[in-house]
Amino acid sequence: MTTLQVTEDSIRKTRELRDEFQRFLREYEFGMREVETKISILRDEFTHDHAYNPIEHVKSRLKTPDSIVEKIARKGIDEPDFDRIRAEITDIAGVRVTCSFVADVYQLFDLLTQQDDVTVRVVKDYIAEPKDNGYKSLHAIIEVPVFLSTGALLVPVEVQFRTIAMDFWASLEHKIYYKFSNQVPSHLVDSLTDAAAAAAELDTRMERLHREAHGVPRRQLAPPPPPRIVGV
Repeated sequence: MTTLQVTEDSIRKTRELRDEFQRFLREYEFGMREVETKISILRDEFTHDHAYNPIEHVKSRLKTPDSIVEKIARKGIDEPDFDRIRAEITDIAGVRVTCSFVADVYQLFDLLTQQDDVTVRVVKDYIAEPKDNGYKSLHAIIEVPVFLSTGALLVPVEVQFRTIAMDFWASLEHKIYYKFSNQVPSHLVDSLTDAAAAAAELDTRMERLHREAHGVPRRQLAPPPPPRIVGV
């Protein structure tokens, strides 16, 4: 058995790397909090001023160090440093907003991304153009400013908007793929695709029922935003 000698210098360098990585993750945690606060304000305003809450629930997550390392490997990033990771991986912090109806998804997306201090980097509209397996959601990578003692810092945060039906389908799909280690039998894949179509039909019917029950005229919404890159 080979015994490695641990020196005070190696311990110091390891601690410095640990501290730098913790500071790196905190940046994303702070950015995530900023987005959560913005969404919370919108929800409270709707509840008190419009007597309607378009948001069912909000979840947030920060990628674990292991997940970041795995993504670095998948993207083929050689000799990564923190600046390279910041540039290449934009979904370290994530917020998921589950809405009541599809119209609410687009309205909340507009209200959040039109704020003066929010910069939209990438939009992927899987509601207008679902994935082949039926997955639907509106994804956006946005940048928000975080004001630290050292100055302002722009932090990217991935925000996903989806309806209750879309969220339920995505949760089930994730569990099935996890159980089969991504090797899902074809008949289950076909059933999931059919279920996605049923979930989309349910969204349409429930929104129509909501409007009829409350006498709400159909909002004249702009067409769904096309996928775009504002700046990377």
